[in-house]
Amino acid sequence: QVQVEESGGGLVQPGGSLRLSCTASGSNFRLLTMAWYRRFPGKEREFVAQFDWAAPAPTYARPVKGRFTLSRDGTTNTVHLQMNNLSPEDTAVYYCGVVIIGASTFWGQGTQVTVSS
Repeated sequence: QVQVEESGGGLVQPGGSLRLSCTASGSNFRLLTMAWYRRFPGKEREFVAQFDWAAPAPTYARPVKGRFTLSRDGTTNTVHLQMNNLSPEDTAVYYCGVVIIGASTFWGQGTQVTVSS
């Protein structure tokens, strides 16, 4: 079993920045991927960015490429999503999803990001 803990989020003005963090913890697991998704009101959850733990670089969804940066700390199984130049269209609940070997995705509780003046 894996626990997924998210932090960050909140209210920011258009053009501002926020940083989200996600840590996976538990015992006897090997990470495959750590990713961020977001859900707009009334919509399905959509992909934002992901680290394949075996890969050197993350991947991004087109709407956030160039504005969001995903980094990782392998010693703590943590990823950080730095979100810059935020717009109202980024307002959503952001979820961290963790996939480990031999299991399906474990999700965090979600954190609200609101971009508004």
